[in-house]
Order: sequence, then C-alpha cells, then structure tokens
Amino acid sequence: MKYTSKNIIVVFLLAALAFFSFLMLQIIWTYVPMHSDTGFLQLKQSYLHITEWRIAFYTHVFTSMLVLFAGFTQFSQSFHRKYKSLHKKLGYVYVINILLVTGPASLLMSFYANGGLSSKIAFVLLAILWIYFTGIGVYKAIKKDFVAHRIFMIRSFALTLSAISLRIWKVIFAATTDIPPMDRYKIIAWLGWVLNLLIAEWIIYNTHLSTPKGEETK
Repeated sequence: MKYTSKNIIVVFLLAALAFFSFLMLQIIWTYVPMHSDTGFLQLKQSYLHITEWRIAFYTHVFTSMLVLFAGFTQFSQSFHRKYKSLHKKLGYVYVINILLVTGPASLLMSFYANGGLSSKIAFVLLAILWIYFTGIGVYKAIKKDFVAHRIFMIRSFALTLSAISLRIWKVIFAATTDIPPMDRYKIIAWLGWVLNLLIAEWIIYNTHLSTPKGEETK
C-alpha cells in the first residue's frame, strides 16, 4: 500500500474517531445497570419521573454507539468493495435507527435540554436536521440518485458525530476557559454540531458537487 498524505490523514482521523468512540462507550457503560444517579442523570433528577423522557434517554444512550459504528463503515470505499452485502445491511441499521429509534428519542430529549431556550432550540434543530438529512438520503438512494444520496448521508453522519464532538468541546472549554458551566453548555449546544455541518459542506463542495450527475450510478 502506498502511503500518501491523504491516506495518513484518513488513518489519523479514523484512529481519533475510534479513540473517542471508545471513551464514549466507557461513558455509556456507567449506565449499566440503570442507575438513576450517575453521570448525566445527576443533572436530570427533576425529569426522572417523566416516563417518556426516561425511555428516550436510555434508548438514546444504548443505541448511539450502534449508529456510530454503522456510520463509520459507510464511507470506506475498500469496505464497500470487499463487503457489499454487509455494507448494505449496516446502512439499513444506520437509517432505521436514526429514523425510528435514536432520532425520535433525541428529539424528545431536546425539549428538556439544559441551558434554557437557546440550548433547547439547538438540540431540537440538531434532531430534526439529523432525521431530515437521513430520510432524504434514503429517498435519493431509492431514486437511484447516488450522488445526492452520498451528499445527504455525509450531512447525516456529520450530525451523528456531534455525539463525539460535543464531548470533545466540553473538555476543551473546561480546560481552557473560565466560562461558567451552564454558559459553556449553551455555546457547545450549537458548536457541537454546527461546525461539523460546516465541515461536511466543505467536503461536499470540494468533492461531490464537482462529480458529473450519474457518474456515481455506474
């Protein structure tokens, strides 16, 4: 294999994503068994009596890693070539989870977000756009418009990665600023996904928009 700067960057990014996914898995593990006074739930004691919020929370926690893993596999050309059937099945796992499980759970949780109205709006928009981009991506695939399908799935996965980027920004802000925790949270509620989406648009602009329509269907 010839190691180019592009390959090195891809390997570095995948390693970073794998590392932060592992850290996220450790966080998820703290909720097994389902204690009501651990981790994020320490800040949500006033909502624990709301059955639908509690169901949405545990649904989101225990399905988020599945969405991340399935999403990672969808953008590897070598994986696609070698394991076409598995690639397709994991794609189904990804979209079904977002459209019917994790996405709706995230939307419900967003109405109870910390940080007041600003944070609530940020997370509501995140959940709606996540579901919308994924749904349009599926629709474009059904219509055999695979260039548009990939564009919308890039946007979808950029928002999927907010599960990681939000936590990274929490660490950065806590280590480098004296901003009060709740004010930090209001900023991170937006920064955690808007920057991801801007990066996704940059990637789309520099790759897929220059691809002749229909080329991806060959």
